[in-house]
Amino acid sequence: MCSMSNALFRPEWPIIGHEWAVRHITRSLNAERLRHAYLISGVPRIGKTTFARAFAQAVNCLSDVARPCGLCRACQMTAQGTYADFSLIEAQENALRIEQIRELTRAVALRPVEGRYRVLILRRFHEASPQAMDALLKTLEEPPPHVLLLLTADTTESLLATIKSRCQLLNLRPLPVVTVRDALIDQHKVEPERAALIAQLSSGRMGWALDVLKDDSLLKQRAEWLDLLERALGESRTLRFERARHLSENRAALPTLLALWQSYWRDALLLAHHTAAASITNRDRRHALEQIARSVKAEEIYQTLLAVRRTLRYLQANVNTRLALDALMLELPRLRLLAAP
Repeated sequence: MCSMSNALFRPEWPIIGHEWAVRHITRSLNAERLRHAYLISGVPRIGKTTFARAFAQAVNCLSDVARPCGLCRACQMTAQGTYADFSLIEAQENALRIEQIRELTRAVALRPVEGRYRVLILRRFHEASPQAMDALLKTLEEPPPHVLLLLTADTTESLLATIKSRCQLLNLRPLPVVTVRDALIDQHKVEPERAALIAQLSSGRMGWALDVLKDDSLLKQRAEWLDLLERALGESRTLRFERARHLSENRAALPTLLALWQSYWRDALLLAHHTAAASITNRDRRHALEQIARSVKAEEIYQTLLAVRRTLRYLQANVNTRLALDALMLELPRLRLLAAP
């Protein structure tokens, strides 16, 4: 592994939350026991790429005091994506392709230009084709000592076991809602009431909360997706299939949509078991959720929640999108919801 100077890597990275993961990596850096590849997993918009970029800053930071400093040339250029020894590889058309991995293989053979490590982030690796995964295996099996690979994935279920076994897994979990709220207030100067609402709806996903600050249309999109779900409960099979067809045309949005629907049915299940309404995520949908909790058996709500989770797994495993959504629509309970008073 590349030798480090005497500077200590600090446990306070430029990210919000995920302290356990930061501490784990910090200990490895200070002990010079860095692994050659890390698989960073977690639900969409939880902060995986932000974490990976901070990791990349830390290993090549020029500070003699604490790393990452966020101020040196390496830190700033990594943040901007212009550092010579840093690459962010994105999926193209919802797939990470073998041609991209072959290009990566050529890049890792080169020694770093400026830094200690050549760092490559492979974003949304759960969308990698089987051929792309196979192509990456050789690099993972015989990694050059100067290379650090950071793979991010919404889920690890679709990844080859040989890929997972050759990476250190870091599973980032949702943050406490209060952590998201306080960060919005303290660091982004959001009005407390609005910060509380965004934090609650974020389900602990700091990335989602920050995206909402930049683009209010995300809240509008969320409302449209929940409206669609609630209308579908009272619709015929034919109309449900039509909705499935429409949704299948935007496959890239489906992980976020299904994560939202998952939180909705989790809320319904909580209310069915007489949990306090203050504990639910989608509080603005309380009227509809309470109707579901009263009218649908808890077991049926639970099976619906499982169906949504199963559909998400199917899509991550590249099952036919339209068939997966058709099957989900058939498993939704039948219920015509009354409008809120």
